[in-house]
Parts: sequence; C-alpha cells; structure tokens
Amino acid sequence: MDVILGVDGGNSKTELVAATIEGELIAFVRGRGSNSHGVGAEGAAEVIDDLVREARVGSTATHGAFYLCGADVPEDIAELEAAVARRAWVREAVVDNDTFALLRAGTAAESAVAVVCGSGINCVGRGPGGRVARYPSLGWETGDWGGSEMLGNEALFLAARDEDGRGTPTALVELVRAHFELSVTEVGEAVHYRRMPAARLGELAPGVVALAAEDAVARSLVERLANEIALLVERAFRDLAVDAADVVLGGGMLQAGEGFLHDAVLVRLPAGARPVVLRDPPVLGAALAALDAAGASDTAKERLRDELRRR
Repeated sequence: MDVILGVDGGNSKTELVAATIEGELIAFVRGRGSNSHGVGAEGAAEVIDDLVREARVGSTATHGAFYLCGADVPEDIAELEAAVARRAWVREAVVDNDTFALLRAGTAAESAVAVVCGSGINCVGRGPGGRVARYPSLGWETGDWGGSEMLGNEALFLAARDEDGRGTPTALVELVRAHFELSVTEVGEAVHYRRMPAARLGELAPGVVALAAEDAVARSLVERLANEIALLVERAFRDLAVDAADVVLGGGMLQAGEGFLHDAVLVRLPAGARPVVLRDPPVLGAALAALDAAGASDTAKERLRDELRRR
C-alpha cells in the first residue's frame, strides 16, 4: 500500500497527516511546535519523528511534503532538507515554508497568494508558468510588521505611554492590566528583565482587535495590520505579474473569517483579489502536495479533504 505524509510545522504546534495514494486517511496527529529558528533543524526533525511513530505508518512512505515554520531562506531549507533526508520517513520529499501549506489547502487556482497572520506574518504566491513569490519574512529585520506578537508589543508600548501621561488615552491600559493582573509598568519590567517571555504579549492580540470598534488607538493598530496584509498581497501580485488571483487568508488572526480585522483587510485588498478563508487545517495542503507529487487523482484529493473534515 503506497502511503504519503504531509507535515505542517508551526510555532505552537506541528501536525502530520498520513494517507494512502487513494486519499484514505490513515492518521492525523499533533505535537509540539517545531520552528527551526528556535529548536534547530535536528530539533524540528525530532518533533516530526515523534509524530511519525505515533501515526504508526509501518513502512517508508512514497512521498512527503514538509511545510515548516523556519524554512525562510535557502540556508534554512537546505538544513531542513538534510535533516529530513537523514530519516527514512519518505522516499521523495518536498521541504518548504509552512505558508505553502496554507496556499495549497486553500486553492488549486493557477494564480494564488496566501497570507498567514499568526504569531508572525508571511506571504507566498504562485502564478502562470511556475512563477513563485516568496519573501524572507524574518520580522522587523526584513521590513515586516504584523502578527500577534508585534501587535502585542505595540499595544504594550501605547498603553505604557497612556499610563504615564505621555500618550493618547486608550482602553489598551485596562486590557493589559486585566490580562496580566499587573500594572502596565510591571508588565514592561517583567518583559525587559525576562521574568515574562516577550512572546506572551501576543496574547493581547485578540483583545486589541476586539477593542478596535470603540477605541481609536486600538483601531489604529488593527488598521495598520490590515494595511500590512494588503501591502504583502499587492507586492505578490506585482512579482507574479498577475492582475487577479485567489488570496488565501489564514493563521490565528485571520482564520475566523469575520470581525474588524477581517473586514479591514477585505476593503484594502487590490482589485482582482478573490478572498478565500481557509476552513481546513493547513496540514491538508501538505498532504495534497504529497499527493500531487505522487500523481494521485483529483478524486483521491477530495476524498482526503472530506475525511479530514469529518475527523
């Protein structure tokens, strides 16, 4: 029995799907995060190895697609490819950034762009003739702004300036105090002296979005994020030389497909953008890519999508 593997590795979790070439779901398992920027390529492979054992596939799969957080620049991808190659999981493997899982799961259109807005932000795209748009998306170092962690950082900054009188009054002060049960200054000190992981500021993001309808300062942050998402899509359209494309929106901050941020993004997307809110787990995109590589039928791919939805 020919088997494929699809892996979606993220900051907070890693998911693996094993299926037959006919699209029958064998296993769908989840483990801890596997961002190679934090745990290294070998650490990411160890996370996947645990999932492969849990899935109990029993033999080497024919094809696998490993879409992993941290596969941002060619050196990252080469290290992860080498780590995957040292295992006996699959005979043929595709290794790339996890945003490609979102793209493949969301649409089969020839021209398509995907934006993930979770703890961070990233964008990839594909166009006619095999053109691919991709960017380092390492954070502020490569000109990026967005995701829950950056939004939380800015919320704390602006709340601190209100609390001490330097800034505009904002309900963000109460949001920070209520969430962490500390004063804004105490939160800032805890982050600075590393008594609190800076990543925890990302926990404020849902509250910031919820306040946007009534608080001007929160609204300015959410509108800035919506502008950044639209700018990524516009850039991808230019680089792919397309005037129209599906635009898949995903990640923790966009997956609901509704709310102030979602609506703000939609009105800012370029003409020709066809928004798609992903209703399936991105790991489906990795599994579909593995089925693509294995030459599976469209019927098999739809069967797997249906079985994952039922699961």
